[in-house]
Amino acid sequence: MRLSRLRNAVFLLWALGAAAAARAGVILIPMDDAQNDHLKAYGVAYWELTQGARVDWLLNYRGGSFICESAAGLEDICFLRGVVFERLDDAAAAAIYATVEQENMESIRLEKVPKVAIYTPPTNEPWDDAVTLALTYAEIPYATVWDPDVLAGKLFDYDWLHLHHEDFTGQFGKFYAAYRDALWYRQEKQAAEETARALGFQKVAMLKRAVSLAIRDYVEQGGYLFAMCSAPETIDITLAAQNTDIVPSEFDGDPPDPGCQSRLDYSHTFAFTGFSVSLDPMAYEHSDVDTSPDRMTKVADRGSDFFTLFEFSAKLDPVPTMLVQNHVNAVNGFMGQTTAFRKPLVKNRVTILAESPALGEVRYLHGNMGRGTFTFYGGHDPEDYQHWVGDPPTKLEFHKNSPGYRLILNNILFPAARKKERKT
Repeated sequence: MRLSRLRNAVFLLWALGAAAAARAGVILIPMDDAQNDHLKAYGVAYWELTQGARVDWLLNYRGGSFICESAAGLEDICFLRGVVFERLDDAAAAAIYATVEQENMESIRLEKVPKVAIYTPPTNEPWDDAVTLALTYAEIPYATVWDPDVLAGKLFDYDWLHLHHEDFTGQFGKFYAAYRDALWYRQEKQAAEETARALGFQKVAMLKRAVSLAIRDYVEQGGYLFAMCSAPETIDITLAAQNTDIVPSEFDGDPPDPGCQSRLDYSHTFAFTGFSVSLDPMAYEHSDVDTSPDRMTKVADRGSDFFTLFEFSAKLDPVPTMLVQNHVNAVNGFMGQTTAFRKPLVKNRVTILAESPALGEVRYLHGNMGRGTFTFYGGHDPEDYQHWVGDPPTKLEFHKNSPGYRLILNNILFPAARKKERKT
């Protein structure tokens, strides 16, 4: 009874606070099917934070909507960016907060402006990275970092770090079989080798190992890591293989350690365990973490390729709930060098956020390491089903309600959230 009275008192104070905010002017940015541009809406919420204004993220309420204090210029920003919003009076705001309190929903206060960095080589085309596309379209600012920055400790200047289709094993994306004679491949390989030598490393694999360890340290010290495509797989391979050589001679001039597989140490990895690495330089695979070879015989066509988001208790598990906010439960599948993760190879302590029910593969996961967190998302581009080298950029103005891109942007706002203790 005492707990119930306390909870009612807390709710009353919350509702009164919401009503007071409504009198000062409150705007709802819906994130269900009423929203004209879901992706731009995240940018509006981010902009509101830069103004020092209050933003509440209403988990599981109308697709993860936002209630914003009506800061000067907010409505103009919404109009300019094509984002639907609704003005709320006292009664409407209080009713929404009451609904959130009573249902499987939660209100999360966004209270800081996340500093965002993308790990990307200076020569990379910005349109070849889904997160860069998402941030640019949503008008959320970001910085870029590369190996010299990572080794110089500059990651700690940022709250959130993204890795995309990077090969942390030092095998240059395992493009050897198809592209070893292509000019772009030779140029990128030469640039990577020159960077390694300039930083004091004999091999690219040695440099990437040092970078991988620095990224893990960043997470352990409280950083937020988000990775897509081949980056989740290759950084874990590199962390497991930090005391052995898994790189064939075609990439670095000497053969791998004959006993390298038995020397993998999975205790160092973020998400995956028990995997076997591919030592074939002609194979376009790094390990058996990726399900791509198997799924090709199981997916009848593009229309049958989709994955479903898990539902969590918003009040007991607000973090995974934040990461799966969407206006739909099923998301169209898309491929990448690492398309999806083999479920038996995912560590038990990792939370699975989405999987394909037909294929039994994990598409989206989240976990903790030290004081920080990591979130891994399989596939290359949510609106480009099978991306090839040299393909044109995805134009997000044609995909402004993309559920797959929404998952990326959920991660951008995650570091802004006031952290709540897990309820019992």
